Amino acid sequence: MPTAAGPRRRADAERSIARILSAARDSLSRDPNANIDEIAKAAGVGRMTLYGHFRTRAELIEAALADALDAGEKVLSAVDLTGDAREALTRLLTSSWSLVAESTALLTAAQGVLPAEDIRRLHAEPAERVEQLIRRGQDEGVFRTDLPITWLVNVVHYVLQGAAQDSRAHGVEEEEAARIVTATVQSILTPPCGG
Repeated sequence: MPTAAGPRRRADAERSIARILSAARDSLSRDPNANIDEIAKAAGVGRMTLYGHFRTRAELIEAALADALDAGEKVLSAVDLTGDAREALTRLLTSSWSLVAESTALLTAAQGVLPAEDIRRLHAEPAERVEQLIRRGQDEGVFRTDLPITWLVNVVHYVLQGAAQDSRAHGVEEEEAARIVTATVQSILTPPCGG
């Protein structure tokens, strides 16, 4: 019966990996410095099991960040970005706020162990979505065109990351944080008077 054992073992390994990634995301979201022992304990597995799937803490952090971004992509791809670009941006920011709050802590953990190009690669799809939306708003005349698009995308990213850190530090309610972030980003993207 080796064929039956093979798929069963694979399914067990996939469940183990899923538990480890979930525990890593949760642990690192609370404490970006969470160590392997804490993550293994939270996942209900031993260190050897964890190391059997992820050879290093950096590898685990990269997988946890990728997993969080994949889950976020599923949520964000369902957001209606049609119609007025300002309204679409509000829907995007409101829908993504809780995802950003989690990924900010994961990003903090990742910045300590991953090369910057790996982090940029993992964030490429969400950044592309924001860039396309800003470009559309510029074409519609509702977003500023006097600053480089890459700068505007980065500023949106910085506002989200900074607000997530501030929200964690000061316990701002998710709904209020989303409102503040949206108002801030909209004001940044609004064309200057006479421009």
